[in-house]
Amino acid sequence: MNFQQNGIYISDKAKQKVLQILEEKNLTDEIPYFLRVSVTSGGCSGLSYLLDFDNDQKPTDHVFEDNGIKIVTDMKSLLYLLETTLEFSDGLSGKGFYFNNPNAARTCACGESFAV
Repeated sequence: MNFQQNGIYISDKAKQKVLQILEEKNLTDEIPYFLRVSVTSGGCSGLSYLLDFDNDQKPTDHVFEDNGIKIVTDMKSLLYLLETTLEFSDGLSGKGFYFNNPNAARTCACGESFAV
């Protein structure tokens, strides 16, 4: 396990939503779950974000902790996600998680796809 302090971040609002979902899904008990973020091919800009809860950490995963939340990513995704912040919006223009990624050269209107 490679534990690193900085690299992938989570805003206060996204943290609260993550904690709420963990509680609603009863994922706060015996087996500790973490937030897995990754990047896959696809979407209208070429790359898409994936966000899920997981409890199966692989030896090659990179582990970050920010704002009290454990965030895990694979090596391939790490290259695209460094210095990215997971945000959450519940405003009128949309509701849900989105990534504020300084590495993205362009993004699409849906906020789920990007290119570098």
